[in-house]
Amino acid sequence: MTEQPPATVSEDLDRLRTALKGSTPAKKDSNLLIGTWNIRALGDLTAKWLAGPNDSPKRDWHAIACLAAVISRFDVVAVQESRRNPAALKRLLASLGPDWRVIVSDVTEGTAGNGERLSFLYDSTRAQPAGLVGEIVLPPIGEEPQRQFARTPYTASFTRAGVEFTLASVHILWGKDPAERLPEITEFAQWMHDWAVRPNDWNSNLIVLGDFNLDRIGDPLYEAFISTGLWPPAELNTVPRTIFDDDKTTHFYDQLAWFSEPDGTSLLQGLAYSQRAGTFDFIPHIFRDMTRSEVSWRVSDHYPLWCEFFLA
Repeated sequence: MTEQPPATVSEDLDRLRTALKGSTPAKKDSNLLIGTWNIRALGDLTAKWLAGPNDSPKRDWHAIACLAAVISRFDVVAVQESRRNPAALKRLLASLGPDWRVIVSDVTEGTAGNGERLSFLYDSTRAQPAGLVGEIVLPPIGEEPQRQFARTPYTASFTRAGVEFTLASVHILWGKDPAERLPEITEFAQWMHDWAVRPNDWNSNLIVLGDFNLDRIGDPLYEAFISTGLWPPAELNTVPRTIFDDDKTTHFYDQLAWFSEPDGTSLLQGLAYSQRAGTFDFIPHIFRDMTRSEVSWRVSDHYPLWCEFFLA
């Protein structure tokens, strides 16, 4: 990627960066910006600026540059749907620049695992690993092993300006029947609550984020998600999650949440929610001659979610 991008790529990036500056917070000494993004099939890559009609995959350097422009606005971004082939993820890391690092899980094997990894991309000038990295494995009930998550949730701890926080990223099993997703969401919410309130554990400022494949506020899946005290910011209640959402199809797939006491008191310490959270609609700014479906295979079918915290 040492060669200069074509003019069409530069124009897309200029529009994208202008829009990002107008709709996402700037990085400041006093804040922490956390994002989560399900990036569709982030695996292989066509190694040229503009993929042609016969190229596969359609994700090219142009698409990677667009992904990097969005991710660079934040301090730490949890990425779901990284695939076994790391070509696109590695190119994304290189596009972000030498200050960016990645922590990535191994692949969850089996058909339900879909050959996926979970990743954390972070700006090392703004956040550093705090030591904890792990995967969530459910303990046996008595002598009987529990069914594990289809795609193993991945956790990592970070520190920013002396404040430690722990992120747990998840990509819940998708199924047309909501009842198929309910057990995983319920188990995850309970497991995370038990971890969040356990004394003398590595659980400072536990934040859960990722693609939970929730349908909407008020349905059994969403109720299971919040049943143990997880609190998603209200500012995310009205934003679309996918590029295909419209007035008739509103989803709450992607979430970013933390725990509160029964009276609503946040369990966060050293961090305070700034009352600013949202998504970013990249569709109007890039690949403007393509359909949404075509853009989804280059960038994603999901929008990124973000949340700003103040360092208290």
